[in-house]
Amino acid sequence: MSYNLLKGKRGIIFGALDHDSIAWKVAEKAHEEGAIFTLSNTPLALRFGEINELAEKTSSEVIMADATNVDELNTVISKSMEILGGKIDFILHSIGMSMNVRKGKKYDNLNYDFYHKTIDVSAMSFHKMLQVARKLDAISDWGSVVALTYVAAQRTLFRYNDMADAKAMLESIARSFGYIYGRDKKIRVNTISQSPTITTAGKGVKGIDNLIDFTERMSPLGNASAEECADYCVVMFSDLTKKVTMQNLYHDGGFSSMGMSWRAMKMYNKSIEQAVEEGFDFDD
Repeated sequence: MSYNLLKGKRGIIFGALDHDSIAWKVAEKAHEEGAIFTLSNTPLALRFGEINELAEKTSSEVIMADATNVDELNTVISKSMEILGGKIDFILHSIGMSMNVRKGKKYDNLNYDFYHKTIDVSAMSFHKMLQVARKLDAISDWGSVVALTYVAAQRTLFRYNDMADAKAMLESIARSFGYIYGRDKKIRVNTISQSPTITTAGKGVKGIDNLIDFTERMSPLGNASAEECADYCVVMFSDLTKKVTMQNLYHDGGFSSMGMSWRAMKMYNKSIEQAVEEGFDFDD
């Protein structure tokens, strides 16, 4: 059902790759709610993804760019204003990548070239995006910028690795730029901390299936799906959230507020009993 929440609004969606991408779901929902927008991703993603299918479905244009490159971001934002016929009302940053995670590097044995790339792609690109948009005066007053993050910015999660550092930096950028943009232009900048989700990037995290099962058992409402995240993003882009800024908004079924759930405890106890029966050495 459409509520026309974004009727007449213009946007840029960074990071849609294929049907599993949250950014893909956001684009579909934004289109359904009346928005017009451009799509942007890297040339490599365009070759291996399906973004042209999304562009056709949503009557959008694709502008190739490396989000870590300031000149290319200038092109994306400038061309988007030309194509859409005015300033931008919303931007989605759905970009993240860690070669350390992909290569199975542990946090105490990181490749620092990979580490730098993680920070640049997953966090600094957000700062660059906001800084370029501000210099171009590209975002309308009361516009909304959202970046996707994860609870590992606040809590240590096994194997999330240097991406946790990047997400913590991403959230800090949202607060710092949210102050400046809110003070001067009434523009909102927020992050949404989503449940672990089977996206193209998520599949690269070893043990993601076990993590999703754990958070499902821990969350009173269960994990939030990519489609539900898209709904939340649309609300954040709309005028219904005009006074929400500089926030990290948890969209995780309550996981971030939990200590231990009854279902998770039952599974834990069962695992302990099984381990005892099998003679597991807990001091090992």
